[in-house]
This record gives sequence, C-alpha cells and structure tokens, in this order.
Amino acid sequence: MKWIYIAAGIALYFKMLIMPNPAADLPDFSIVESIVKDGGVPNAVTVIILRNRLYDTIFEVVVFTIAIMGASFLLANERPSCTIYRFTDQPSIVLARLGATIAALVSIELAIRGHLSPGGGFAAGVAGGTAIGLVAITSSAEWMQGIYQRWHAATWEKVSVLVFILLAVITLAGIELPHGELGALVSGGVIPLLNILVAVKVALGSWAVILVFIRYRGLL
Repeated sequence: MKWIYIAAGIALYFKMLIMPNPAADLPDFSIVESIVKDGGVPNAVTVIILRNRLYDTIFEVVVFTIAIMGASFLLANERPSCTIYRFTDQPSIVLARLGATIAALVSIELAIRGHLSPGGGFAAGVAGGTAIGLVAITSSAEWMQGIYQRWHAATWEKVSVLVFILLAVITLAGIELPHGELGALVSGGVIPLLNILVAVKVALGSWAVILVFIRYRGLL
C-alpha cells in the first residue's frame, strides 16, 4: 500500500513541477463595494454576518444559548467535585491575570470597532470568555460564583439575547438606523449594537459554562 502512496506523491510532484499554474481568478470587487455601501461600514464580513445573513446569525446565537443550557442540564445530576484545581504560585497568578487584562482590552476593542476592522461580536466574546477563564484558574470558585451572582450575569446574558433578537427582527423588517459616515466609529446603523450584544452574550455564556465545569469537574 505504501508504494501506492509513494507513486501518488511522485505524480503530484511532477504535476506541480511540469504543469503551469492556472491564472488567478480575481473576484469582482464591485460586489464587495456594493456590500460595504449597503451596510455603511468598511468591514464587508461584518455586513454579511449582521445584515445580509442576519437570519442565520440569529440562529447561531440561539444555538450557543442552547449549548450553554445543555452543559448545565447534563451536569446537573452529577456530584460536585470535592477538589478544585487552580494556580497557587504567585508567578503563574500574575501572568494569568496579566493575560486576562490584555484579553479583556482586546474584547472591548473588537466589540466596539469590529464593524470597522477585522473582529466582531463573536471574536470579542471569545476574548472576554478567555479573560474570565484566566481569572477563574487563579481565584477561588466561591469568589467567582459570588461575583457572577452579585452582578446578575445570568440575567444580563438573557437580556442581551432578547435585545439582539428584537433588533434583528426590526432590521429584517426593513427598519434601519442612519448609517452615518463610512469609517466613523458611530456608523453602520444597528450593526455596532448587534456586535456589542453578541460579545456580551458569548462572554457571559462562557462564564456560566466555566463555573459549571469548575463545580462539577474541578477544573476547566
């Protein structure tokens, strides 16, 4: 069998060596320009996700919500872990919390400016969840749970989902906010608000999952 693989590799090598490369088929940039013009923001990817394919994005947010609920449901009948593993040495704690600070700043940047540059709500939420995870592995579980309950994070998560769906439905109905000046921070109509809501949802949802795994698994 190995001789077949060797022969296929040699044939592929000669194909790449002898046969010329096909001419590059450049995309029609007028389509990209049209998308940017319709959305009012320079990031065409964000326009597609939060405007042209907003119907799909609604269900992506809903699927993420169901995944969080599923993690809590599947582990609810298990016995909580007796041992919680976390960093205790000071250098690791300092480095982890420094990384958490950087990740939190990146999350805010991606959420606020995701419609102007590469980024967006999902990336911002992942960065925020990473920051929360780094703090969790350097802190006590009780302290993390106390902050989660004190700031009503579960309520804010649900509110962000409902507001996102409401704004998305209004947008799909054809009602849009003024786009503003292309390239400005306040531009793109409702797109920046949707980015921020997705970032809040993903970050707080990640926090909920982290707490569940700490409680029932003892580690992340």
